[in-house]
Amino acid sequence: MITLSQVQKSFGANRVLAGIDLVIPKASSMVIIGGSGTGKSVLLKCILGLVRPDAGTITLDGADVTTGDREAFLARFGMLFQGGALFDSLRVWENVAFRLTRGRTPLPKADARAIAVEKLRRVGLGPATADLYPAELSGGMQKRVGLARAIAANPEIIFFDEPTTGLDPIMAGVINALIREIVVEMGVTAMTITHDMSSVRAIADNVAMLHGGVIRWTGPVTDMDATDDPYVQQFIHGRADGPIASVR
Repeated sequence: MITLSQVQKSFGANRVLAGIDLVIPKASSMVIIGGSGTGKSVLLKCILGLVRPDAGTITLDGADVTTGDREAFLARFGMLFQGGALFDSLRVWENVAFRLTRGRTPLPKADARAIAVEKLRRVGLGPATADLYPAELSGGMQKRVGLARAIAANPEIIFFDEPTTGLDPIMAGVINALIREIVVEMGVTAMTITHDMSSVRAIADNVAMLHGGVIRWTGPVTDMDATDDPYVQQFIHGRADGPIASVR
């Protein structure tokens, strides 16, 4: 569904993406792994069109992502942000329904609220949560609200940016399970960027490792442990020694 061919991006002298080749199949879950500062977020922003690549092509269903109706293009995506990115001044249901109440054809307030309450139920939050403010929620609840917002408009593609950051292991497991259930249930194409190996194993169909500005390895998650790629092995096992330099 999404194809990247020789995508390059530099910021001044810093070459972040040095020629990315990657295919994300329709209705599958692709997880991009790699250390901090390797360009995972830049790659995601290039796909969304928030950053324009210096070279290469990115296509969605065969069409160049830089052309056509921008609003219609973005309407196909949902996004779970790393920090939640909830609006503090809006109630929970207003956060979930944010896209539904804006744009070319905004829904009536009552309809948008009903959809928001249903999406909150889908992620395990009761109707009483709808009228709270984000500051009244725990970190895990805020992440669930962010997930409800990501699926509110029934997108075809969902991006998950470090979905378990800041969560304890139990809540991280809950969020991983929810993501997997929703991806399968909705039949969406998912792309996740993370360095949390428990998330990788819980939600991935396919894995790609980004290092040195290129995709070092990609394949089914079931093949990840067996690969002899030294970069992948060092990363997934958290070893200090290996080809990936560490700051000491």
